Amino acid sequence: MLAFRIAPAVADAFPDTLIALVTVTGLRGRDPWPHTATVLEQLEQQLADGTWHPADECDPRIEAWHTAYRSFGSNPRRVRPSVDALGRRLAKRGSLPRINPAVDSYNAVSVRHGLPSGAFDLDHVTGDIDIRPADGTETFTPLGEPGTVENPKPGEIIYADTTGVLTRHWNHRDAHRTRVTEDSTHVAFVLETLHATRDGDLLKVAADELQGLLAPHSEQSAVHYLSPAQPQVTA
Repeated sequence: MLAFRIAPAVADAFPDTLIALVTVTGLRGRDPWPHTATVLEQLEQQLADGTWHPADECDPRIEAWHTAYRSFGSNPRRVRPSVDALGRRLAKRGSLPRINPAVDSYNAVSVRHGLPSGAFDLDHVTGDIDIRPADGTETFTPLGEPGTVENPKPGEIIYADTTGVLTRHWNHRDAHRTRVTEDSTHVAFVLETLHATRDGDLLKVAADELQGLLAPHSEQSAVHYLSPAQPQVTA
């Protein structure tokens, strides 16, 4: 068991934050996931038909993250929130990348609802996970770049464990060490909003949808919520 925590500085700066944690054990990432495949195909068809478009930076859900990024010194046009980058890619190419069923599931839910999402293989996490401002001494190896080491800027919001940074710029990019693969079995998925008053119900719908995609392919699943009012949960 490990704890997820929102640091007081983050809670004070972003008091309407709500984060859903969808945790699974016994994940079977090498099985066929037909429901996830169907969801992806439906999204792409709706885009092609013109009946649906991913949220862009003019959408208040994305605009809020751009404002947050600027507040802690990140340029959201250069390092985009994950959902913004994913939606732009989908709009440009007409399709979402196929990585593996678990990652494809959270990508689909993220872009459908306009909410940032990510995931951590908890078997590769050390200690607890804190959402906190960086002090600048931490190290980060980006997903897909195992030979690269970066340092976050002081004040940048990060997810971090006792070894290093798990996500830079709050939700721009995940770390290579805790990436979710077909062989990951114990995983925490996150969905986030900075405006729970406005989008809290949407977040809960998205979390339930993601759990629905994951549960048939895992032994156990659960949904937890982090907020300034409940700044720590154990998963």
